Order: sequence, then structure tokens, then C-alpha cells
Amino acid sequence: MAQAMSGTIGAATTTFGGRQNRRTFGELLASDLRALPVVVGLIALWIFFAIQNEVFLSAQNLSNLLVQSTVVGIMALGLMFVLLVKEIDLSVAAINGVTSVLMARLIVESGFSPSAAIACALVFGVLIGCLSARWMTFVGVPSFVVTLGLGLALNGAQLLLLPPTARYSLMGTGIDQIAQTRIEGAAAWMCLLLGLLVYGGLSLSDLWRRRRAGLSASLLSGVALPLGGAAVLGVAVLMVLNAHQGVPVMVLVFALMLGLGGYVLKETQFGLYLYAVGNNDEAARRTGIPVGRIKMTAFGIAGGVAAIAGVLAASRTLGVGVFSGGGVGGGTLLLESIAAAVIGGVSLFGGRGSVHAALLGALVIGTVQNGLNLMGVENEIRLIVTGLLLVLAVSIDKLIEKATGQQSF
Repeated sequence: MAQAMSGTIGAATTTFGGRQNRRTFGELLASDLRALPVVVGLIALWIFFAIQNEVFLSAQNLSNLLVQSTVVGIMALGLMFVLLVKEIDLSVAAINGVTSVLMARLIVESGFSPSAAIACALVFGVLIGCLSARWMTFVGVPSFVVTLGLGLALNGAQLLLLPPTARYSLMGTGIDQIAQTRIEGAAAWMCLLLGLLVYGGLSLSDLWRRRRAGLSASLLSGVALPLGGAAVLGVAVLMVLNAHQGVPVMVLVFALMLGLGGYVLKETQFGLYLYAVGNNDEAARRTGIPVGRIKMTAFGIAGGVAAIAGVLAASRTLGVGVFSGGGVGGGTLLLESIAAAVIGGVSLFGGRGSVHAALLGALVIGTVQNGLNLMGVENEIRLIVTGLLLVLAVSIDKLIEKATGQQSF
């Protein structure tokens, strides 16, 4: 009988082998290979714009593209923590604007040092994020409504904080030097080497931990290949940036935040809880996970990260005003941030996403805007293309969810 059952199982495996392979590929596409469509699409965009304008692949333009993508990428990184727990924060653009204006006001009118003003802006951003999450969990109002209303209130606060001229100049305050500072030569190569050493060390630590737990772990696929890929990519990027004045500090800050975010998600208990809450918050609550506290921390991170992005944006524009945070209403910046996170691979349905999504999504958004700008396309068309990309990314994510048999709760 055992032999007969074995034969039946073998026949079933053979008969449905094609279906089983398709299901396996779908599961990979939803996890390990989730970034593949984005990478392919990004390469296609680069090829298209390079054909349209030879300036696109110049070292100067690629350096500008990275700088232009930094603020949106950082905003997407913060939003990722909220999206992982199946929530949404529509106030991040407003937080970006009001915290940058608060920082400028403290420096220009109150005599605060740049570091103290930045710290105040960061704390304020975190507190706003925590407040919205607390209201959401305590009262039971959906995050969409809470953050939308809070964003409108913050837009009003931003206008109240501005002077009669509706603008604070940051020239000569020290904040302006953040965007203008670049690292080149040996210092830039040392930063890359240090980053690769840290990444390699964390990969080895993860490998040893998996082996001690009795899980399968390969040195080649778990450490060598990712580290080699990161090294090749890092050298290529550094060569391009060194060909045009070096590595902008804004890009370096973004890289550090990506590394820190990756560590939090992969190496900490909090990261594990984020995915658990996003996949099924009720099941997570029954296992003893403090769901409310996890969501509050996620929103706090999003608010703090939005404040950091506001500081960098203010440094790049050499001032703040009604335009900060994408303008009062934050429409453009908010759309771009959400689009970058989702296009990069963070699921709107919770529980899926990683830090590379913020980088890839920001590069896609930045590439579209940069390339269309070089082609002389109007801003209205760029907004249309960005919106369509967001719809396409969400549609692909939903199709992947259906293909793998996952459900949104």
C-alpha cells in the first residue's frame, strides 16, 4: 500500500509539475524576485531616455538624478514602515513642510544652532507621527482619515509659522552646506569599503544564526553573491559620482538610512513584528505582540524620517516657504512618495516590502521626471505618467497576491 501511495504521489507530482513550478515562481516573485520587474523597467527607462537624449547618461546628469531622487526616496523609506503594518499616512508631506519651516524659524528668529534646530524638527516629526497613530488606535478612526485631517491642520500651522514674506532664507546658516558638500577621492572609496564591510558582517551574522537554528543557509547565495553584487554596483555608482565632483552628502545620508532601515527590518524583533502585524494584526495580537505600540512606532518613524527629508529639501532649495513639503497641500510630494514606495515593491496590502523598494521606486520616479524634463515635456505630462505608474504598480502587486493565493485581511 505504501508503494502504491508513493506511486500515486509521484504521478501527481509529475502530472501537475508544470503547475507546481509556476506556483513556485509566483512565490519567488512575491518575495525574493519582487524587485525584478522594477529593475527591468528601470533599465528599459534608462535605455529609452538615453536614446532620446545623449545627455541623460552623462556623469553630471546621473549625479543630479541621484540628488533629485534623495528626498522622495527618504520619504518612501519612512512610509514603508507604515505600509508594512497595512496603514497609510497622508500627512508625511505636511510633516516634511512644517518641520522644515519650524527648523528655519528656530535658526533665523530664535538663534538656535543648526544642530539644535534639526533635533527639534526631528523630535516634532516623531511626535506628530505618534500622535496620529495613538488617535487611530485609541479612538478607532481609520488612518486614512486621521492623517488626512492632520495633514490639513499642519498645512495651516506651516502658514502660521512663516513670516510676512512667506519665506525664510537659509543662506549662511550652515543648513545650506548640507546639499552643497560632496565627498570625493580616497574618502569616498573608504566610505564604500566601510559600507561593504558592515554589509558583509551582517550577512555573515545572519548566515550563522540561521545555521544555528537548523535552517538552510548557503554561503554563496546568502553572502558571496549579494556582497559581490553590492560591491559591483557601489563601484559603478562611485565612479560615476567621482566623475562629477564626488558623492553628495545627501546621497550618503540616504544610503546610511537605507542601511539602518535594512538592519531594523531584518535583524531586530521589531522588524519581525512589523511583518507579522501587516500580515494579520489579529493573529499577531493573539500571540502577544503589542500591535498598538508597533503601529505607533511605525508612524513615529515615518514622521521622523519625513522631518529629515524636510531638512535636506530645505538645504537644497536654500530656504523654506509655502512650497516646502511639496507646497501647502503636499500633493506632488505625497503622490511621489507613495508611488515610489509602491512602485519599488512595498505592498499596499501590508506585510510585504524591503528597503530596496525605497531606492528603486525613487529612481523610477526620478528617472521619469529627469528624462521627460530633458525631452522638454511639460510638468502636467510628468504627473500623468507618475500617476499611471502608481496604478500599474498596485495592479501588479494585486495580481501577484492573487497568483500566490494570499489574501488581504
